[in-house]
Amino acid sequence: MKIALIGYGKMGKEIEQIALSRGHSVVLKIDVNNQEELTTESLSKADVAIEFTSPATAVNNYLHCFEAGVPVVSGTTGWLDRKAEVDKKCADKNGCFFYASNFSLGANIFFEMNKYLARIMNDYPQYDVSMVEVHHTQKLDAPSGTAITLANDIISLNKTKTNWTIDRPKSDSELYINPVREGVVPGIHTVKYNSDVDFIEMTHSAYSRKGLAFGVVLAAEFCQGRKGILSMSDLMKF
Repeated sequence: MKIALIGYGKMGKEIEQIALSRGHSVVLKIDVNNQEELTTESLSKADVAIEFTSPATAVNNYLHCFEAGVPVVSGTTGWLDRKAEVDKKCADKNGCFFYASNFSLGANIFFEMNKYLARIMNDYPQYDVSMVEVHHTQKLDAPSGTAITLANDIISLNKTKTNWTIDRPKSDSELYINPVREGVVPGIHTVKYNSDVDFIEMTHSAYSRKGLAFGVVLAAEFCQGRKGILSMSDLMKF
């Protein structure tokens, strides 16, 4: 599989190492110093594009890939206000778009555990749910895309919460997410149900970026021969 890496920072380099170890090749590397090389011609040499950049540039990168007829796998977060536009463009071009807020296999198992617990806790309203997410200081968005996924799943399945906030909640129906930025933490997400007598807590903690990179390469392999909007639920068959 020939890969175009759009975003060649720490994550891009980690993805490259995993891809090479699985027998793939990298035919294009785009970073802040050569963005002008992201063209239809250069992309057409790749079987798949892997995109990890910033919220400000991600959508345009997706559109470039659709125009070139190249499947794109992206883990950039913070752009979902334009998701309808991206989905439509992908459909119009009969493209393939694989997006996940977190590509770690463990994190996606954690997502399923979170859904299961949210359903159970409907019967126990004395427990109030909140979240904490911790990331390195260079992370651009807060809360993280992973935290938003966890929160939206809780809101959709647990009748006690109607929306999430990173400010102190103004009502019991608001799910509080505390986004912490410190050091070089790859990512820690904790969901806590607290009552007057005890608490229930679930945590997923990443040791490094390696788990994310491995999931990204699996997603790129999964895209081959497929069309449409794909997710980790498709890959992991939840």
